[in-house]
Amino acid sequence: MDAKKPISDTDLAHLSDKAKHDFGLVTRALEGNDQAAFAELMQRYRDPIFYMLLKMINNRDDADDLMIETFGKAFKRLKQYSPKFAFSTWLFKIASNGAIDFIRKKRIKALSLDQGFTDSDGDSFEIQVPDSGLDPLQTLEKKQRVAKMREVVAQLKPRYRRLVELRYFEELSYDEIAKELDLPLGTVKAQLFRARDILAGVIAPKKDEL
Repeated sequence: MDAKKPISDTDLAHLSDKAKHDFGLVTRALEGNDQAAFAELMQRYRDPIFYMLLKMINNRDDADDLMIETFGKAFKRLKQYSPKFAFSTWLFKIASNGAIDFIRKKRIKALSLDQGFTDSDGDSFEIQVPDSGLDPLQTLEKKQRVAKMREVVAQLKPRYRRLVELRYFEELSYDEIAKELDLPLGTVKAQLFRARDILAGVIAPKKDEL
């Protein structure tokens, strides 16, 4: 959205009533940092985004993670949104691009390291990777990074801290966390989204240390 050029009714004429309502929420979110507007945008599109991602990657936990990442990216880039398109179109594009990147990385990891692969020109390639075993120095460095990350997580409020610990240190699924904490699944997802957003802000100044 271009802050220098006010948006007129004519600029929005091509949008549906639903898209115009979304644009109003985006405006409130940007101009007044209206948390209720952010929450409503997420509420309106959380399920459609999730099910689109689920169809693309066929894994509920991965789709959950990508859905949360989609909203994180969208809210950080909200100033880039233009009402030339419906907000939903812009949001689904972010989600699909994220899924495509995820699938591409998964496919790279799934390639046979022994057999290599052949490109569209018929050229064969082998993937050379270093020994996955860590030497003593690497093991120590990894432990130090984990310890520093735990220090960062410890700065979160208790309800967020426990969610992050269960999800990323104990590697529980969303359903398992909901059962462990006796919370609705939607609450777990929403609070993890908020916790990750807070962590990003805390980690940014310390990224060279991690």
